[in-house]
Amino acid sequence: MRIVFMGTPESAVPSLRRLLADGHEVAAVWTQPDKPAGRGKKLHASPVKQFAAENKVTIHQPAKIKNSEAKELFASHQADVAVVVAYGKILPPEFLNAPRHGCVNVHFSLLPRYRGAAPVNWAIVNGEDTTGVTTMQIVAELDAGPILLQKATRIGPAETAPELLARLADLGAGLISETLSHLDEITPEPQLQAEATFAPILKRENGLIDWSSDAVAIARRVRGFQPWPNAYTTLRSRRLIIWQAVPQPIEEHSSVPGKIITAQGDTLVISCGNQTALKLLSLQPEGGRELSTRDFLNGARVKAGEVFGEVDSAE
Repeated sequence: MRIVFMGTPESAVPSLRRLLADGHEVAAVWTQPDKPAGRGKKLHASPVKQFAAENKVTIHQPAKIKNSEAKELFASHQADVAVVVAYGKILPPEFLNAPRHGCVNVHFSLLPRYRGAAPVNWAIVNGEDTTGVTTMQIVAELDAGPILLQKATRIGPAETAPELLARLADLGAGLISETLSHLDEITPEPQLQAEATFAPILKRENGLIDWSSDAVAIARRVRGFQPWPNAYTTLRSRRLIIWQAVPQPIEEHSSVPGKIITAQGDTLVISCGNQTALKLLSLQPEGGRELSTRDFLNGARVKAGEVFGEVDSAE
């Protein structure tokens, strides 16, 4: 088939790789414009652009796609289908109608659950034990189009969002391959609107830990809000990212959420809500790098009785 591929992050690369391996004609790759990154703010190409360039595929990076120039360029590809994987923009109607078979999206959830920008993160944060990948015919309403194929997978008990996304990206590559090979035979199934849930775009404040929550819920946020905004708190009025943590059984419990129960050797245990506690395994102080609990305690000289999230009275 003659395909236009639209995608930007690393999670889109496996699908593009699979389309090329399957022998499809990728007429063009559309991806987001290069963005400044790092201390020098140098422009960096997206992972999809880098892969497309390595494979000598035509690349387009329009800053805007709702103007007549972009619409005419897209239509000029005369594609059988457009495959969209985390492209980063909502497609106008002219794009949806241009390919002979329309536009097919690879979405990293089992639709209609977790429509939106961050389905992998919210599935972990909300305590789902199963998620998956959906191929869907794109319509004007966000992630509401008819379902083509789906494949489910279990979420590992310690799996982080980046780890799960990497697995789903590979799963999605297989699913889009299967979808395109049977596109004429698949009967699209309308989504059940009543069952729809949403995964809104992440905000920095989502990562702020509420220590009155129970330890299991906080541990899920630690895993689910990686690589951004991260689960974070404050200690002595400085930001502290929690990278790894597990619920910890305890005999004695503090009634003060966020209070340090134990801070010794490799053990840093924090009081949480509902008579629970959280053991922190790795942390990142503001302006520093990720540290093991032992290295953090050796450097910070934290003591039992201090409270995460409190404002330093000296300020």
